Amino acid sequence: MPVPSLSRRERQVLDVLHRLGRASAADVRDALADPPSDSAVRTHLRILEEKGHIRHEQDGPRYIYLPVQPREEAGLSALRHLTKTFFGDAPTRAVAALLDDASADLSDADLDRLDDLIQRARAQGR
Repeated sequence: MPVPSLSRRERQVLDVLHRLGRASAADVRDALADPPSDSAVRTHLRILEEKGHIRHEQDGPRYIYLPVQPREEAGLSALRHLTKTFFGDAPTRAVAALLDDASADLSDADLDRLDDLIQRARAQGR
């Protein structure tokens, strides 16, 4: 689902749902920094559901909200959007920025994994 179709607060609410997996409106509100009113959270949840980003299940008298798209799929979609928006649609520039980031604490295992992914991409002609 396209990231640009979400407001800042909708993105925050959706991020909470991806992190928690499933949550009530109260759970979402409790997880938000500088939370809006209860009715505002419910409004954002309703809008996200109308846009097709989340769904709800009935749990007694309350609704439990769940993201429609799996977390990994949503992350990949967001990464593609980020790469296109900030790195000129060049994955190498995005990866280079991550690797150049002094705060990125990469272990030998992390570097081995990256090397393995690069080797596989070369073998596949990418």
